[in-house]
This record gives sequence, C-alpha cells and structure tokens, in this order.
Amino acid sequence: MPKAESLATESMTRMRYLRACGVTALALAGVVVGVQPAVARQPADSARIRVFLDCQTFGCDEDFARRELLWVDWVRDREDAHVHLLVSSSQSGGGTLYEIQFIGRGPFEGEHASQTFASSTTDTRDERRRGLTDRFALGLVVYAGNTPDADFLSVDFDPPDAGAESTVTPDNDPWNLWVFAVSAGGSASAQSLTSSTSVNGSLSASRTSEDWKFRSGGRANYREQDFELSDNTKTTSIRRTSGTDVMLVRSAGPQWGIGGRGSVTTSTFSNQDLRVSVQPAIEYNIFPYDESSQRQLTFLYQAGPSTVRYDEVTIFGKLEETLWEQMLVASLSLQQPWGSSFVSLTASSFMDDGSKNRVTLFANANVRIVRGLSLNFFGNIARVRDQVFLPRRNASDEEVLLRQRDLRTSFDYQVNVNLRFTFGSIFNNIVNPRFDSGGGDFVVFF
Repeated sequence: MPKAESLATESMTRMRYLRACGVTALALAGVVVGVQPAVARQPADSARIRVFLDCQTFGCDEDFARRELLWVDWVRDREDAHVHLLVSSSQSGGGTLYEIQFIGRGPFEGEHASQTFASSTTDTRDERRRGLTDRFALGLVVYAGNTPDADFLSVDFDPPDAGAESTVTPDNDPWNLWVFAVSAGGSASAQSLTSSTSVNGSLSASRTSEDWKFRSGGRANYREQDFELSDNTKTTSIRRTSGTDVMLVRSAGPQWGIGGRGSVTTSTFSNQDLRVSVQPAIEYNIFPYDESSQRQLTFLYQAGPSTVRYDEVTIFGKLEETLWEQMLVASLSLQQPWGSSFVSLTASSFMDDGSKNRVTLFANANVRIVRGLSLNFFGNIARVRDQVFLPRRNASDEEVLLRQRDLRTSFDYQVNVNLRFTFGSIFNNIVNPRFDSGGGDFVVFF
C-alpha cells in the first residue's frame, strides 16, 4: 500500500477511535475531557475559546470551574464570549435535573449543544459542582477541538469494574422512586434585656414518575421572644405555626395536569386553631412540560372547601365556618440567554361572595439590558379583601409592635430594584480567595 494512503488510513482510524471513546465516555459519565474536533472552527481573534458562565440556578461553583478548566478563557460578559454557557434546572423526583446549553457566538454562531446532569438530594456540594464541571468540559471540548490547544487535550475513559454493583435505574430502584426527608433545628440569642428562642421541625415524602407526582410534608415552628422594658416589666411574644400538606397530580398529556391539594394547618398569627382544606385542581401549560427548564406559561385553577375553627371570634362573629374557595393562577417562567424572569398573577375569592377576594401580582427578574448593565427586580403587590379570619377585638399595641397577629389591611406590597453596571477587563480567569473571610466587603492597601 502506498505510504500516503497508509497514513490517511491510520489517521481515519485514529479519528474514529477518538469519536467512539468520546461518545462511550459521555454515556457512562466517566470522561474528564473528550475530543470531537469535527465541529469547531478556530476563533479568529484568540487561541483559546472565551466562555461566559451564566448559571441561573443553585449548585454552580464558578471559582471551581475556573480552576479546573484551564484550557478556556472565562469572560465577564456574554458579548465577549465565543460560547455562552447557560445553566438552568428543574426539580426531579429525587433531586435536581440540570440542563446545560452551549450557545455558540461569534465564530461559533449557530453551533449549539446541550448536556444534562442529574444531582441527587444526597449529593454533597462538592459532588454537585464536580458533576456540573465535568459536563461543562464535555460540551466545551467540542468547540476547542480545532484550536491550538487541541494538541494538549486527551480522552480519559474509566469504565466501571466488571464486578461493580449495577447502576440503579427507575426499573430496579429498591425505593421505587420514593424520597423522604426529616429535619429539626432551633436557635437561641440573647442580650441583657432581650432573648429569643425558636424550635422547628419538618418531614416530607415524595414520589415522581412520568405519570404521577405525589408530595406530602409536615412542619412545625415555635418562636418565643422576651423583652424587659424601661419600667422593669417583662413582655413575651409567642408565635406557633404547624401544618401538613398533600399534593397529587396525574399527567394528562404533554401540556395538562390534573390533581389536587389538601392541607391541615394551625396558626396563632392568623387566628386559626384548625384549618382543613381539600381542593381539586387542573393546570394547562402553553408549552410542553419537557421544556420547563427554559420556559413555562401555565394556567392553574383550583376550588374546594375549607373548614376553619378560630382561636377568637372573628369580625363576622364566627368561631367556626366552612368556606368555599377558588383560585386562578397564571404564571410565566423564562430562563434565556438574556436572563431569567418569573411573573405570576393570582386571583382568589370565596365562591358564595365574590366581593371577598385577593389579587396578587408577583415578579422576579434578572435581565441583562446592554453590555455590562443588568437589572435585578423582585416585587409583589396585592389587593386584599379576604381577611375573614381577623379577630373581632382590636389588636393591642404589644401585638402590633411584636407582630403577634395579622393586621387588617387593604393592600400589601414589597419592591426591590437593583441596577448593576460593570466595566474593565473582559477576562475572569483568576481565582484569589485571600481575605474572603475577613468580614469586610472591600479592602485597599496603600
């Protein structure tokens, strides 16, 4: 065989081997770095690809990613990036499912890819960040394959031992997809004239499959505060809250969910000695549910009875009653390259008296407006007409000041707006944690 033809054959064989290793390692999640050079084109203005990490959920550790992936340049703004790395998540039955989008920009315009990473509720912070960073490497190496640094990248395939325990799947899960959690805690603080103690606990059980979703949980919270006043008298503030909630949903196609919620609660703050509620519900999503990590536009309606026994006689002269309630919720959730946002409009009323109602608008957004300028917004506003639980007697000054009970109001709002502008070097490669735990926000040495 001619020498040139032999070299060509050897080169093709090596390329097929690298591709096979990369695909197999991805399937088994045993890759440190894989090489697939057929897709990427070398950026014209830099030897290394520039990456903007846009994590719109918890779990990412940007410092750790910068330390581990030294073969890319990290930048502060997506306008300077060759690859926009967008991370979003959704809750799964036993943890969190992360969706990682690799959005090509500039020389890689139109070259997009995606990865997923499933994290269990039992994963430590280190396990979660390592799993995410490994997925970052798997996706980014596609773009780095034809840069000068490709000569220094290699495939590392680490298959499981032949005698290792088989992987747990939904089909052989010994827990049958059930997840349980128990927690308990407390706190205490004191000064010469004040002291505060609190105790809380919770438990939950959930099971999520393709067809059914079940969640239940119980919680209890007790808080006591003591104050010594200027005339040497003492006053005590006590708040108790506890409850149990159950939710059951049946999938009815890619855009419908049918089910309901039930609850049993008690709260000194809301003058409720006992409240029992059962409310069937139905939800429709404009977008298929399998797109929920990027976008959702849902409409939910629920209605049903609530039987309430009050601690004190209410403003309507009731010690107990059955209320027929209904609620409609429209919500939009977006996680896109320009940022993330969530908006919901909730309207609720009593079915026998529509004048007793509540309308609440909630919005939360993190939006990049232009290069270096971002807007963070959080707020809600409510028109309140449904406080049938308020005690007939007026709240004392002590109860008002110590927030021991809910107060009569016709509205409620909270708004937080923050604009942030950054400028300077586009690179964000260096990790230097010195003095991070020193207690100060900004230190300058002269």
